Amino acid sequence: MTEVQTSPAAAPAAAGPSPKVSTRRATHLREAATGWLFVLPFVVLLIAFLLLPLAYAFKISLYRSTLIEGEVFAFTDNYQQAINDPLVREGVVRVLIFGLIQTPVMIGLALLAALLIDSATSRFSRFFRLAAFVPYAVPVVIGTLMWGFLYSDSVGPFAGLGIDFTASDTVLASLGNIVTWQWAGYNMIVLYAALQGLPKEIYESARIDGASEVQIALRIKTPMISSALVLATLFTIMGTLQFFTEPLILQPLNPGSITQHYTPNMYAYGQAFSFQQYNYSAAISFLLGAVVFIGSYIFLFATRKRSALQ
Repeated sequence: MTEVQTSPAAAPAAAGPSPKVSTRRATHLREAATGWLFVLPFVVLLIAFLLLPLAYAFKISLYRSTLIEGEVFAFTDNYQQAINDPLVREGVVRVLIFGLIQTPVMIGLALLAALLIDSATSRFSRFFRLAAFVPYAVPVVIGTLMWGFLYSDSVGPFAGLGIDFTASDTVLASLGNIVTWQWAGYNMIVLYAALQGLPKEIYESARIDGASEVQIALRIKTPMISSALVLATLFTIMGTLQFFTEPLILQPLNPGSITQHYTPNMYAYGQAFSFQQYNYSAAISFLLGAVVFIGSYIFLFATRKRSALQ
């Protein structure tokens, strides 16, 4: 028998990645590193100005300051004190009532404005879009000071009507008016952007079937932007539960109606910067954060369950 000799060209190739695979892998690693470099400034700011302050605030909420021993570990004593504090409960109930009334009003006005602008001609829609969004561009402090002038019973334009907009029985409605004026335009832009993403062929089919513009708005447009409605409502709930700037700015107009414990955030602010009770203030803040989280979760759970049933 003759021995068969294998030529070097016929020998199997050595195991290992091909040059194309190595090049592709290096490209992916380079792209991933570039992406992390773009994200790095945000991560640094997030850690430095959110996560670390939150961790420090949670740490001091577990301590209590004493004259003799200094800072002593109190565990949940500050939280128990905040839960049993009637001023905290009063503020939480007030912002819950405020949110239950103000949230549907704001979202309803924003939805109505978005539907009207979506149905208007392009020339008028640009003008109304800008007019509705302008209040959101005004800083909250400036807008509240402006409304404080309008509410004034001495120099305001409504001084002769005999209405005290900052009285104890009307101040919550006055604050709701400021918040709605400030944020309805923002929610309108969110809903209007969702409406712009809907296919126009659906409207034409509905019109051919004899549907009116009102029926199209209520039965087609509104259900199809339900996710945007849920998002806008969720942000509104979170904002109303953290109510702070507007009542703080209006407080000098009537300190008897807008007290230092009018909202939980105002109460925590007063405890920290008026009475130097930083530990107790941190505990109140974290309790309020828990209320915001629970309220947001309940709303998302209810809307998700309703969507599943439909």
